[in-house]
Amino acid sequence: MTVTGKTEGRILWLGYGACALAGCLWGTGFYFGRLAMNEMSVEYMVLYRFLFACVGMLPVLVMNPTPRMKTCSWGPRHRVRLTGEEIKLLLISAALGVPVQFLIQFHGLEHTTVSHASLMVGSMPVLLAAAAAMFAGERLDWIGWAALVGSTVGAALIVMGAHHGPAAQGEPTLYGDLLVVASLCTALAWILLSKKLMMTHSPPVVTAYTILSGTVMLAAWILVPLAVKPWIPNGSSPMPFAHVSMTAWVALVISGIACTATTTFLWNWGIHHVPASRAGVFLNIEPALGSYLGVQLLGEHLGPFAWLGGGLILVAAIILTVRGHKHEPEIILE
Repeated sequence: MTVTGKTEGRILWLGYGACALAGCLWGTGFYFGRLAMNEMSVEYMVLYRFLFACVGMLPVLVMNPTPRMKTCSWGPRHRVRLTGEEIKLLLISAALGVPVQFLIQFHGLEHTTVSHASLMVGSMPVLLAAAAAMFAGERLDWIGWAALVGSTVGAALIVMGAHHGPAAQGEPTLYGDLLVVASLCTALAWILLSKKLMMTHSPPVVTAYTILSGTVMLAAWILVPLAVKPWIPNGSSPMPFAHVSMTAWVALVISGIACTATTTFLWNWGIHHVPASRAGVFLNIEPALGSYLGVQLLGEHLGPFAWLGGGLILVAAIILTVRGHKHEPEIILE
C-alpha cells in the first residue's frame, strides 16, 4: 500500500471512529432527556438542551462569525459565504434536524420507555442505507444490506410487544414507539442534506450553523406563544428555572454539549469521510447503549426478543466494519 493509500485508510478508520463515538454519546441522550423531563415539559427540555449545544458550538461560531469569503477552510481569518441555494438547504436541514425531529422524538419518549425509544432507533440504518442508495448513488452489497436489515429485527420485535393502548406510567406504548420512528424520517433528511452541504463546506461550519439556525427556530416556536399570552390566551407555561434541581441541570448540560454539539460534529466529520450507508450502522450503538442504560439505571425491563435484537445490532456493526471494502471516491470527500 502506498503512503497515499495508508493515509486514506487512516482517514477512513478515523471517520468510522468518529461515527462510533457519536453513536455512543447519542446512546445516552434518552437517559439524560428522561431525567430532565421529570421536572419540565418536552418543549423546554429540548430548548434548554439546544441552548447548551449552542454554547458548545461557540468556538466554531467565533472562528466563522459572518458569511463573507467563500472558502472550505476553517480558521480565524476565513469566513464562509453560503449561496442562496445553500442557505435554503441549511434552513430546511436545521428545521428538520432540530425542532421537528427532537420535539416528535421526545414526545414519543413521554409515551414509552427509554429502552423502547432507544431500540426504535435501530430502524435508522436501514432507512439511511436505502435513501443513500436511491438518492446519493452509494453502493451496498447484499451482505451489507443483510447486516443492516438484521440490525433492525430487534426493534421490530419490540414494537410488536408494546402496548397498543394507554399504558401505565413507565410502560411502553405502540404510539410512543411509532412517534420515535417518525422522528427518524426527519433525521434521515437532515443527514442527507448535511452531507450535501459538506461537499463545499467543512463539517464544523455545517454543524455550527445547523444547530444555531435550528435553535433559533425552536426558540421561536416555544417562546412566541409565551410572549403573546397576555394578548392571545394559550396553554404555554413559564420557563422553568428556579425550581429545577441540580440533577436536571447537569443532565441538560451533558445532553446539550456532549450528546448534541459534540455528537453532531463527530457525525458530520465522520460521514464527510465515509459513505453514509456504511456509517449508518453506528447509529445502532445508540439503541444498544440506550436500552442498557434504561434497564440498569431506570429499572426498565426488556424481554428476550429485545436482548436478541441487541445482539444482532452488534453483529451488524462488526460485519460492516471488519469485512473488506473499497473506497467510493464519488462519495468519500477529502
